[in-house]
Amino acid sequence: MLTLPDILASRSRIASEIRATPLVESHWLSALAGADVRLKLESLQVCNTFKARGALNALRRLVERHSGASLPHVVTASAGNHGRGIAWAAERCGLHATIFTPRQAPRAKLEAIARHGADLRAIAETYEDSERLALEYAKTTGATYVSPYNDDDVIGGAGTTAVEILEHWPDVEVVIAPVGGGGLITGVAVAVKGMKPSAQVIGAEAEASPVFTSSLRAGRLVQVEVLPTIADGLAGNAEADTRTWPYVRDLVNRVVAVPEADLRAGLRSLLAEEHLVAEGAGVAGVAAVASGLTPRGRRTAIIVSGSNIDFSRLRECL
Repeated sequence: MLTLPDILASRSRIASEIRATPLVESHWLSALAGADVRLKLESLQVCNTFKARGALNALRRLVERHSGASLPHVVTASAGNHGRGIAWAAERCGLHATIFTPRQAPRAKLEAIARHGADLRAIAETYEDSERLALEYAKTTGATYVSPYNDDDVIGGAGTTAVEILEHWPDVEVVIAPVGGGGLITGVAVAVKGMKPSAQVIGAEAEASPVFTSSLRAGRLVQVEVLPTIADGLAGNAEADTRTWPYVRDLVNRVVAVPEADLRAGLRSLLAEEHLVAEGAGVAGVAAVASGLTPRGRRTAIIVSGSNIDFSRLRECL
């Protein structure tokens, strides 16, 4: 099982190139929640997404394990942000990366992947198809598959976000993170429960892709129908053997499903009230608090996970 020392080691491994992002008070959300609410702005992280943390940690660990041997070729599947993080990290680690994404992934993400020199294969219809193609590619070529969430090093890097929150704000009572495959919320939960067990960890997923709310009701990981959503980074079913499920089941206090209308309203309100741009997945926690899905009267930190949104999508939402 992943532990707090693993996350602290990840932090040391990536500290030279990862930003310690701001944790800023939101007067708007604080008024709604009746308590101090602060935003952890991973939207200002390298690559404009928290995914840079896990990607760099995973590839540096891979290079460490291959010390003295030829460096491996890496492959991944991504809705966009993890692919961008892997492409950026591979460029820094001297690795060749192949990235499979849906063909309709946001251009802001696809163009950034290509700029970092990765072999971009935006050919799948859905995220699940991207994952299947990437796993087949790894099997046939011998490339190392780096999952966006089902990988301890990726999770360990993501968990460093929560370490920064607890260090800067020891009095925090609730930490809210977006949930897709569960990598971020797993790392956050391990860090929070290791540093401040009394604090609650709440996940916010898209109602259009309710993997963990459905699984928690069923008591086991289930497959769900995935509908269109502006939170493309949260859409898609998890791998059947994902290591994130036991952590979400045992360490996360609650997962809420955020309706599509609330995600869009959260994106607009974040820009109007805080003058901050975020993508659909990035505002899931903000929307959960704004729409009353999370506890009131508790000191709350919300991870704004990314800001890689196409201008055309942003304009549509506004």
